[in-house]
Amino acid sequence: MLYIPCPHCGLRNETEFHYGAEAGVAYPDPNALTDSDWAKYLHIRANPKGWLAERWVHFAGCGRWFNLWRNTVTHEIGPAYLPFTEQPKSPANGQEGLKA
Repeated sequence: MLYIPCPHCGLRNETEFHYGAEAGVAYPDPNALTDSDWAKYLHIRANPKGWLAERWVHFAGCGRWFNLWRNTVTHEIGPAYLPFTEQPKSPANGQEGLKA
């Protein structure tokens, strides 16, 4: 079981959250894209092995969106932070994650 640190409510069980998407992906102007480019934007992501910044929503708590670092291999949870704020460094750069 994962425990996710909501920046508003504190550490909570993973069942209270929904994954949103990769964090930091800029929203393009859909009218400026071809159908193929729009489909790529919607469905194609980096999906790396290792640390990835992600968007999550605390649907069963405060209902707010936030970002956090998660290791896609080990499911370690790193720092959480609010959208439109400075992104903390990846835990791969020396910060410790929270143990799952």
